[in-house]
Amino acid sequence: MAILLGLASTSFAADPLFDIQSIRDAKSLEVVVLEDWKPSPKDSSVRQKLIEITVCEWWPGQKVRLPVTLNAPADGKACRNIVVANQPLAKRAATPTGGQLSLLKNYGVGIVLIGMGTIDAMEPPGELHHGMREQLLKTRNPRYSPAWIWGMSQMRALTAAMTEPEVFQPEKVLTTGGSKRGVAAAVAGIHDDRFTAILPVVAPPLGNPGAAAYVMGTEPKRLGEIDEEFYRTSDSGIAKAMRERAQRRADNRVTLTQAEEAGWTKEEIEGMTDRVWNACRITDFLPAVQERGLAFFYNVGTNDSVTPALVSLGEHHPDFPICIIPGGQHGGPATAGFTRRVPTLPEVQDNFLSFARGHFFGDREFPGSPQIESKWDAGTKALSVTVTFPEGVSPEANALWWSKGRSKPYTLPFEYDEWESVEMDSDPKGRLTASIRLETIPEMLDFLTLHTDTENGLPLTVSSAYQRITTK
Repeated sequence: MAILLGLASTSFAADPLFDIQSIRDAKSLEVVVLEDWKPSPKDSSVRQKLIEITVCEWWPGQKVRLPVTLNAPADGKACRNIVVANQPLAKRAATPTGGQLSLLKNYGVGIVLIGMGTIDAMEPPGELHHGMREQLLKTRNPRYSPAWIWGMSQMRALTAAMTEPEVFQPEKVLTTGGSKRGVAAAVAGIHDDRFTAILPVVAPPLGNPGAAAYVMGTEPKRLGEIDEEFYRTSDSGIAKAMRERAQRRADNRVTLTQAEEAGWTKEEIEGMTDRVWNACRITDFLPAVQERGLAFFYNVGTNDSVTPALVSLGEHHPDFPICIIPGGQHGGPATAGFTRRVPTLPEVQDNFLSFARGHFFGDREFPGSPQIESKWDAGTKALSVTVTFPEGVSPEANALWWSKGRSKPYTLPFEYDEWESVEMDSDPKGRLTASIRLETIPEMLDFLTLHTDTENGLPLTVSSAYQRITTK
């Protein structure tokens, strides 16, 4: 495989959002060594170096600087494979855990962790998000948005690692993360061809995350009414937690009054939601990334408004490599009452290690996307589902999941919708089948299938395309 160090970008050099040549300019990192190479205090088989880098000068006079921990095996061998992920914003060395630590200790994979958080928590804390909003209002340029700076951070972390050529000589680079860090992974993989694989968790492959509109005050009125009813009827602790989360998300957006006072046209106001999130929606770039050979595998939840467009994804991209967790939630405050937080689930953590080992070392193949067919019989109120996999793939765990009369995306009840399941059977032709009979006919019936396939001791959980039947 060709060493990536020193290669110039070709695929996305003309991208107006990202200047790839500048992203790869090591001189502009302005590296400050906070702790030089030494054994990790948590594991002597790991050596690490803590640095601080300049991600960019976001606007004149405002540099964004973040900590980066470089982790490598203590034996001194160069890392041919790298994972770029994240750590907290504090200037403290971070040692990988879970699957990342396994890759480092057992397979010599370098782990590069860059600090990442909400914009209001970044330096200067309590101020940066205000500056971002002011620049967006003034310029209408989507580079002044969370997706842009999170993606830039991930790309610059790789540039920082490659300033240590005796330690990192990457042939393959995988980036991963959840939520904002998943957005960062997606942006980096889409726009920087040094990355060869991405595994975003609770990040949107299609659709805009979190809110129906980036400009507050332009959302459909009905969505706000649904949320207010949720606040009135929910446990007080849950209502308080979700109001606080809503405020944190609002801090990164602009209001309709601000946009109008800045002279935005109606078209600019209506189009800004798509523009600020476009950089992270991989479905808008599929031909380019597929031609490049980027490997990608998304892990998301059904009950998460960060991924509100799963129905459309299933309709337009039925073979998209994805694990959709039924009832899976984004995460959030401990008092929010969430019981199925996707990033913490064992099957999602297994997916990272299995996908990474498959990508780096060929330790397993991706099982392919299950092909789903269904039949709804209104007379008997029965749904029948059949799933097929590529020849030779026989998952050991298979289930049909469904939810009746789902709530609207971008509303709080959507995050608490209930799902049910039955196991699927294998017929003589090797197809997987399941049938359910409902007591009443709902207006909508959403369903998908979930499968776990183990190869070489490495389990991967994948799902079919998300399906919806409108019954009335």
